[in-house]
Amino acid sequence: MNRRNFLVTTACVIGGAHSFSAPVMAASSTSDEDFEVVLSKKQWQAKLSDFEYQVMREEKTERAGSSPLLGEKREGTYHCKGCDLPLYPSKTKYESGTGWPSFYDSLPNAIGTKEDNGFFMKRTEVHCRRCGSHLGHIFDDGPQPTGLRHCLNGISLVFKPA
Repeated sequence: MNRRNFLVTTACVIGGAHSFSAPVMAASSTSDEDFEVVLSKKQWQAKLSDFEYQVMREEKTERAGSSPLLGEKREGTYHCKGCDLPLYPSKTKYESGTGWPSFYDSLPNAIGTKEDNGFFMKRTEVHCRRCGSHLGHIFDDGPQPTGLRHCLNGISLVFKPA
């Protein structure tokens, strides 16, 4: 295990963190009224499994290395499991070595962000712009051309081959 993987795994175990750095992005807040798709708590719980609900609606984190999407290599698009909005093209997916599906860019008008100051660190949370489902976090240690790493919970995504 290399040092980065050790640190990432340790941070996840301690507090659900994906990394120790965060890009500087404008803070924004969200509420259910900000989204096109709005469901009640009961409706979300009926639509999602218990763990999907915890990740997508309560901003929990799936265990590193647990997503089948981590090894997905086919051409296609990753959609929001909550509302089926296309979010990430497969051409922006890369192997970050963190244990979570990672992308360097999203589709236009697909995601929203907000500042996340949990777990004694400043991070940028990323969510579906249409239904508000939590996807993961964005960090500034990704590849070019953006330099960003969208570190996502695979459980929040559905892959659709081209």
